[in-house]
Amino acid sequence: MPRVTGTARMPALVPHRFLVRLAHPCPYHKAMPAAKGDALLELPESARLTNFAELDGKSSFADLRLAWNDFGLGIQLTVVGKKIEPLGDAERPRSADGLSLWLDTRDARSGHRASRTCHQFHFLPTGGGPEKSEPTFGQAKINRALQDAPFADESTVLFRHHRLKGGYRLEAFLPGAALAGFDPEQHPRWGVYYQIRDEELGDQYLGVNGEFPFHDDPSLWDTLELTRG
Repeated sequence: MPRVTGTARMPALVPHRFLVRLAHPCPYHKAMPAAKGDALLELPESARLTNFAELDGKSSFADLRLAWNDFGLGIQLTVVGKKIEPLGDAERPRSADGLSLWLDTRDARSGHRASRTCHQFHFLPTGGGPEKSEPTFGQAKINRALQDAPFADESTVLFRHHRLKGGYRLEAFLPGAALAGFDPEQHPRWGVYYQIRDEELGDQYLGVNGEFPFHDDPSLWDTLELTRG
């Protein structure tokens, strides 16, 4: 389970999740990416990132799980409860249905501006291809960054989309080469944040909501602890 590593006194109108800094366990999972079958990976319950939305009177419609091994990071998103197809455009990923994921492989979140080890990735169930109807993966620069992270070679990122009854599942595997500063042994603590958007179901955040500049301020991110069990 995530653990609280710090608290702060803030006005009552500030969301409750802003008052604590959480460290989320990210388990080691050797069996990824899968060599056979339709599934790219199948992550356990222990890999779920709990966002404690109930602290702010919210509920969650999506299940996001992260796990790592010596070759990279696995990502599994499941969205359910939908009645309409996802909507989006790969040219405007932060307004499209899907997942935006921010990672800092150094967890250096004392400053308010991103560094070379801070990454912004987008995983969308639709919006790619000539007709903008295909699932797509992309990386974007972080606004106001002191230094931009290198862009990943998209041909090395494994990405799959599965249709589910009332929703969808996205699976991805980011190889270590796609993550500047990837060194789990020396640096097992990362910065992490996510936003899951859905035109029908709303927005789901790991912590603070869209009133805060989490998209370019790493000091607002949580901590991801890479563990070996």
